[in-house]
Amino acid sequence: MTQIRLTTPLTDEMVEKLRIGQQVLLNGTLYTGRDAAHKRLVELIKQGKELPFDPKGQVIYYVGPTPAKPGKVIGSCGPTTSYRMDPYAPELYALGLKASIGKGKRSPEVIKALKQYKGVYFAAIGGAAALIAKSIKSAKVIAYPDLGAEAIHELVVEDFPVVVVNDVLGGDLYEEGIKIYAAK
Repeated sequence: MTQIRLTTPLTDEMVEKLRIGQQVLLNGTLYTGRDAAHKRLVELIKQGKELPFDPKGQVIYYVGPTPAKPGKVIGSCGPTTSYRMDPYAPELYALGLKASIGKGKRSPEVIKALKQYKGVYFAAIGGAAALIAKSIKSAKVIAYPDLGAEAIHELVVEDFPVVVVNDVLGGDLYEEGIKIYAAK
């Protein structure tokens, strides 16, 4: 299968072409965020306040990177389980977020939001945190430094490897995998 290279910010047209199972290499800017940061973002949305970054066309990576060792851009930065962000994700997709990256299944509400707002969910390879870190060319905290590793970071990435798990058509790679396995 051919790998698809995409550069952020992503557009509706870019994500509409993606299908479950496709391998994607992301380039450009990603933002990190876990549940504590997501809770704060949604609180700002509800208060009508400005977010620390504009989610339109952007990608959020569910990760809490470890501190960088001397001479390194970032520490270990493998994906975290995505369902903890599910209560918050639809509101960010409604504001134009185009993709999120994590591991594990998403809720029906998130899958509905992906279809409604033209977004996708990517999986990063769990257990490959050192490999993923090699794709990150720069990292800086842009919001909530009090959260430590869970602060929001702005990452510049080059050929960051992900797989499409949920697409704009409602496709679900995990469900399809179960069907294929059960048929055998």
